[in-house]
Amino acid sequence: MKKNLFEMGAQFEDTWVSDNKQPSAKSPSVQIKAPAKHQLYFAKEKRRGKVVTIVKPFCLDKPTLQNLLKTLKRKLGTGGTAKEETLEFQGDIPEQLRSQLEKLHFRFKT
Repeated sequence: MKKNLFEMGAQFEDTWVSDNKQPSAKSPSVQIKAPAKHQLYFAKEKRRGKVVTIVKPFCLDKPTLQNLLKTLKRKLGTGGTAKEETLEFQGDIPEQLRSQLEKLHFRFKT
């Protein structure tokens, strides 16, 4: 049998796969720090006409960040969410949020 001159690529017997992108193993890039070692700052955004107060960057693991969010939402009486290393709260409440976080020994940039 004659070999095909136009054949290119790998042999199908060599367990060849067409997907050359291997899923990358995500390593946790967040280094967990004590509250006194944090350097937090505030940001405000307007979303759909409403103000959102954002506090970042938190260097905590996900369960601890969720517990902190739950505690702060209960004390402030507002809604909020945790996204990656940030906490977002509904409303323009940086003063109240700062006082609650300082009671928990978090530090802020000046």
